[in-house]
Amino acid sequence: MSSKANADCCADGHAGPAMKLADALERILAEARPVSGAETLAVRSALGRLLLADIVSTINVPSHANSAMDGYALRGADLAAEDETRLEVIGIAAAGRPFAGEVGAGQCVRIMTGAPIPLRTDTVVMQEDVTIDGDTAILGGGQRAGQHVRQAGEDIGAGDVALCAGALLRPAELGVLASLGVSEVRVRRRPRVAFFSTGDELRSVGEPLDTGQIYDSNRYTIYGMLTRLGVEAVDMGVVRDEQDAVERAFTEAAARADAIVTSGGVSVGDADYITQTLERTGSVGFWKVAMKPGRPLAFGHVGEALFFGLPGNPVSVMATFYQLVQPALQALAGMPNPAPPLTVTAVSTEPLRKKTGRREFQRGLFTYASDGKLMVCRAGRQGSGVLSSMSAANCFIVLPEDSGPVAEGDEVTVQPFAAFV
Repeated sequence: MSSKANADCCADGHAGPAMKLADALERILAEARPVSGAETLAVRSALGRLLLADIVSTINVPSHANSAMDGYALRGADLAAEDETRLEVIGIAAAGRPFAGEVGAGQCVRIMTGAPIPLRTDTVVMQEDVTIDGDTAILGGGQRAGQHVRQAGEDIGAGDVALCAGALLRPAELGVLASLGVSEVRVRRRPRVAFFSTGDELRSVGEPLDTGQIYDSNRYTIYGMLTRLGVEAVDMGVVRDEQDAVERAFTEAAARADAIVTSGGVSVGDADYITQTLERTGSVGFWKVAMKPGRPLAFGHVGEALFFGLPGNPVSVMATFYQLVQPALQALAGMPNPAPPLTVTAVSTEPLRKKTGRREFQRGLFTYASDGKLMVCRAGRQGSGVLSSMSAANCFIVLPEDSGPVAEGDEVTVQPFAAFV
């Protein structure tokens, strides 16, 4: 970015009004390009990764016609049109132990789920519809030829593209790969994300606290959110509120990572060096978002790395991460269109305070009423430093920019925490 463009961007970011959340996300995603690089992994190690190339099947799945039910295999031509059918039982077919003979007219074979369909048969009648009298199977009426048989290649045919490039490898995809006999896959490398906290008052867990000091919880929540996303997290610890220390941390992080996430130091205090350092060492895209909690959020670049300067309050850290950082990191990982978090509608069981002009994410607890209707209430105190109410909540109550106070009984939009990775 040119110096003039950088200056204009910084002026817009500092002097202008806070950016709407949707506009901020659109701007971030426009700059979040997938990382380059690949690695080959064993299928079990590839969970959560994205495929780099199509997987083309070399075999049929299933490889042979087999029974979808426990029952009796027979020739469909032997079925009576309406009445019951009587057939001679001449053997048994089990999965891994097929019936070796040939089934003639008027005959059938006891068959188990997954067993190969015996030669000359094309139909299975489930055992619940069959009565056995000695060596005779009496089949109830209403059966049809071809039923309850899985054909060879019915799931995936030889030559089919079983999984497309860019597919996210979830448990089902691992099963698909295994069904094809694939043992290794080429996947996109994981984005590397460096993260650190700033503040002279912060101490790491295990250190003693002096007067005015607090434990750094933000690095633990950020670590947890990054780990669940499946990125490679690089913990750089706590950086003191000193300009040189912050600048060194920026330089080191940009050299090691595709993205940088910090917490604290993005307001307008004399010791808040994050945005100042970003202006000198990189570029500032914006630093205010019209959301609560989380208004002061710096976005920009340090070298080639995306930069996210999150607020210092712990709930603000989580809200801004879920709404803005998570979709950006998913885009870096190669997901072409990160899906917005799932939302549902619920009835508020209490009045909610809200000012117009910003989107609010209140911590909520949703439950189901006896009639099945979704109800929601606030989960404790809503201060941006009250992390315990985030733990007690199971959703965000999302109140749009143009909405005002909510009355008891009003419908509201809810983002279940289960919608986040």
